[in-house]
Amino acid sequence: MDEVSAVDEIAAVLWDMDGTLVDSEKLWTVALYEAVEWLGGTLTTDQRAALVGSNMTATCRELLRVTGKPVDDEAVAEVAQWIRTRVKTLFADEIPWREGANEALLAVREAGVPSALVTSTERDITELALRTIGHDKFDVTVCGDEVDGLNKPNPEPYLRAARLLGVDPARCVAVEDSPVGAESAVAAGCTVLVVPHEVPVPPGRRRVFRSSLVGVDVPTLTALARSV
Repeated sequence: MDEVSAVDEIAAVLWDMDGTLVDSEKLWTVALYEAVEWLGGTLTTDQRAALVGSNMTATCRELLRVTGKPVDDEAVAEVAQWIRTRVKTLFADEIPWREGANEALLAVREAGVPSALVTSTERDITELALRTIGHDKFDVTVCGDEVDGLNKPNPEPYLRAARLLGVDPARCVAVEDSPVGAESAVAAGCTVLVVPHEVPVPPGRRRVFRSSLVGVDVPTLTALARSV
């Protein structure tokens, strides 16, 4: 894909969810460690970190692998159902926001720039998180079970969001916290605002870094898109 050129204004903002808007990676960590214990094994810190941003199928396959279990479709489905059940209980209450995230979402909304939620989390769990975040902050949402298996780091989640919004991904800014998510957005042609949280994200093309979303608004995002 060709390198993106500077844009006069951004067409849309495409937001990751877990670890970017809400501090939900910690809840996923609880579920994954408990799932590994249920499988009779252990999960190292590095193994958990490598799963940040992954979709359910990839996560379950890795948990089976590290616990020495057969990695087949039946086993993946069983582990996935266990994790879904546990995560739904953890997501039942209000989820803590990442610093500045709610204000950034509102600033983009008030400026009239379209927003999409682009998450590796499945739809039914995402709907629980949206009770905290707010459905009304997004024009479209793309979830991990809605991309025909082409999950992050594949560009399809971000490409699909851009198609649903009717915009050119090269004129979009994606907001991400993980290496997998940043790779997906860059591959789709987006400029990426990276706000690392649970794991470090390496520098790379079309990536701009901030320590938080505090003070982020449309002029800030437009300046980022022009800077790459």
